Amino acid sequence: MKKLLLIALFLSNFSFSLAQVERDTLLVGYTSAAPFIIQEGELLEGINVWLWKRVAEQLDLEYKMVPMDFSKMLDSLKQGNIDVSINPLTITGKRSKHIEFTHSFFASHSTVAVAETSSIQKIRSFLDAFLHINFLRGFLLLFFILLFFGTLIWLFEKRGNSEHFRPNLKGIWDGLWWSVVTVTTVGYGDKAPKTRMGKIAALGLMFSGLLFVSGLTASIASSLTVNQLSNNSDSFSAFKERKVGTVNSSSANDFLKVHFFKKISLYDSVISGLSDLKEEKIDAFIYDEPILQYRIKKDSTLNGLELLPIKFDVQFYAFGIVKNNIELEQKISQAILEIMETQEWGVVLAEYGLSEI
Repeated sequence: MKKLLLIALFLSNFSFSLAQVERDTLLVGYTSAAPFIIQEGELLEGINVWLWKRVAEQLDLEYKMVPMDFSKMLDSLKQGNIDVSINPLTITGKRSKHIEFTHSFFASHSTVAVAETSSIQKIRSFLDAFLHINFLRGFLLLFFILLFFGTLIWLFEKRGNSEHFRPNLKGIWDGLWWSVVTVTTVGYGDKAPKTRMGKIAALGLMFSGLLFVSGLTASIASSLTVNQLSNNSDSFSAFKERKVGTVNSSSANDFLKVHFFKKISLYDSVISGLSDLKEEKIDAFIYDEPILQYRIKKDSTLNGLELLPIKFDVQFYAFGIVKNNIELEQKISQAILEIMETQEWGVVLAEYGLSEI
């Protein structure tokens, strides 16, 4: 009986030791987010990978890397299924309720990726604006004004000035020609009224034509300007009514919802979102600028995409730590601060095309 108790006690202590070893081995979740985390086959590199390895070496931490989707990674961290996330997580109040954050190691912002506009598309956009129904109505009204005064001047001039305003339909054409030349202020002088009523009709055309053409010109210029501004994406607000995409569970998604974006498509990764943008399934993809910039620059399949000069939603990146593990968070934060004070940190950022703000 005593032997059985001793064996049971031994097995219990052995199991406890194994569990203690497992708890001492940190589970570190990550998902691809170049240039911070770059995974090519079994090769794992990037800014955050380098930073984590330095932190783990400095603190003598045992850890196991666990790849997972971004949304699943956040859920696992909140539920305590992993201990650390080394992704560039944006520090937000909503996330801080469920996750501990280390000291921030990089500041960034969101931006907008769009498909480059070709010359043909620009010309088509201009023609669409210029041939708007309101423009056509205006030109049609102008034509009737010219035809009216042209016919009127012909009626007054056809007898006393038949050499300038010929009889029959040819005379109506002469009157229309004179109306156009007069309103456009070309003034060839090949046709001119000689009768009193003809000159009075000419004055009526000059004043009414001047006012109408000035108003029509202002309307055209204003409409073209409005159309250009509506197509000119110089702020993220220009995309509120368009189809935009972003990464699921990201801070960019929260930002878009708060600012009343209506047509948001969510993606599990940046690559899938940019691919849909390339195929024109969405009008824009909104996410963290350094990640979008690196991906578009490095991926040849994404040629034809560009980032707009728009910067909004300033973000501070940090590692995520399981809630209430304050001791681990403080140790890692201290190590991050010490590493950031070295010249090596600036060299690593420069290597991936980034710099500190």
